[in-house]
Amino acid sequence: MIHDQPQEVNSLVSIMTKNYQEISTSSGYQNAFPNETLSVIALGSNLGDSQKILNEAIFTLKETEKIQLINHSHWYQTKPVGPPQPDYLNGCAIINTTLSPHQLLNTLLEIEKKFGRERKEKWGARTLDLDLIFYGDLILNTSTLEIPHPRMRERTFVLEPLAEIAPHWIDPVTGLRVSELLINISENKTLNLEA
Repeated sequence: MIHDQPQEVNSLVSIMTKNYQEISTSSGYQNAFPNETLSVIALGSNLGDSQKILNEAIFTLKETEKIQLINHSHWYQTKPVGPPQPDYLNGCAIINTTLSPHQLLNTLLEIEKKFGRERKEKWGARTLDLDLIFYGDLILNTSTLEIPHPRMRERTFVLEPLAEIAPHWIDPVTGLRVSELLINISENKTLNLEA
């Protein structure tokens, strides 16, 4: 794991972690902030200075209107899925937001563009990838957005960092906790950068 995260992010997390722990329950995570939805974002990068990009993406999320950063994982080095390309750094963030699911998706796409994301090849290398994994306990399936993310149950590089910060978060489709989903899959093992 990598510890040199932006000081501003660490300060915000230290302020809010106590509140977040107080709202966690054995059945999942309840939102203690009225009119906001607790959500999970997965982050990944394998082009450029990935560690710097991910740290700056976290800071950008924190500074984005109608988004409140709650916590984020350390970064994990993972093998790529798809065509030959460099290894990824991956992690997850928990946010509160007053944005609707589609508004949040569009906001994430705009942040990706800010960091030079180009969509040239399916599962190709990228400077920044932001995926909406959970939006509260919402189950949604439209032509442009599916929540929970349809492939997250197959991806160690999503579940392992998420299990670090929210192991008891319940997938509304399967009823399983993130920690249980992680046990259920076998995939390329992630490399914990602090190990």
